[in-house]
Amino acid sequence: MAFEIPQQKYSGAIKTVTIGKGDKAITLGGETSYPFYVFEGVMPHKPRIAMEVWDKDPGEDWAGPAYAAIQDVAKDPVAWAQKCIKAGAEAIALILVSTDPNGDNATPEAAAATAKKVLAAIDVPLIVYGTSNVEKDAEVLPAVAEACADKSITLGPVQDKNYKKIGAAALAYNHSVSANSPIDVNLAKQLNILLGQLGVKDSHILVDPTTGGLGYGMEYTYSVMERDRMAALTQEDDKLQLPILNYVGQEVWKVKECRQTNEEAPQLGDQTKRGILMEAITAVDLLLAGGDLLIMRHPESVKLVKTIIQELAG
Repeated sequence: MAFEIPQQKYSGAIKTVTIGKGDKAITLGGETSYPFYVFEGVMPHKPRIAMEVWDKDPGEDWAGPAYAAIQDVAKDPVAWAQKCIKAGAEAIALILVSTDPNGDNATPEAAAATAKKVLAAIDVPLIVYGTSNVEKDAEVLPAVAEACADKSITLGPVQDKNYKKIGAAALAYNHSVSANSPIDVNLAKQLNILLGQLGVKDSHILVDPTTGGLGYGMEYTYSVMERDRMAALTQEDDKLQLPILNYVGQEVWKVKECRQTNEEAPQLGDQTKRGILMEAITAVDLLLAGGDLLIMRHPESVKLVKTIIQELAG
């Protein structure tokens, strides 16, 4: 009698969310087993990679190796987005850093104009993120939603204190939302419930559980995402059966191990190599925990992770 590997049966499945329009639209989710457990279920839509584009020159806010990769286009978000697509980005995450009230405090109208300009110049899905300032994002993201009406962009981060304004705008102009909560399964579920009560369909919600980088909260992030997927697939918790988005780049490249130069920390090895590997390893860990869409920063990290996705997902 031939040996048969025991297989777990799952009673739930991850719902699908499609972002963007046209030939380059992306469908996320659909898994019927744990991440990459293709011997127990199906993974019809492999995880995807978005790349980060700021609406202003990041300058010294970015670690040297990450900035060097985009320095020639750093002052032009349109050219920057196009360069990212050439580097392998399957979506663009436009970060409206200039709207930060503690920084440039750009107007919602200016942010909306930038988003519209970037959207017109790319053929891949667009994700538009504010600065996580609850009040300002509630002004900026609805303006962006109106300017990009019916183009199926993704708005975020949507939080429990501003979900009504941003969620209503997403509903009115046919966009998706990225529901952000602070690394907690119950808070993530509650925000999904609130968005549903507002009228936002599950097919338009991505879960952003907040991401910790390698060595900076990765273990906790991983365990929370793991519990999310367990509840979704084995406990039939329909409000957790949604694709997960992880904003990887900002979490990894802000830590000292990525920012310290070769002269400052020679014992850590080459700064460029260590930063690229820290981002790639963080990304792969999050994929194994259940991530469906990663927002990344360095093109070499993207290449590494896309290769691993191809190996694991086939």
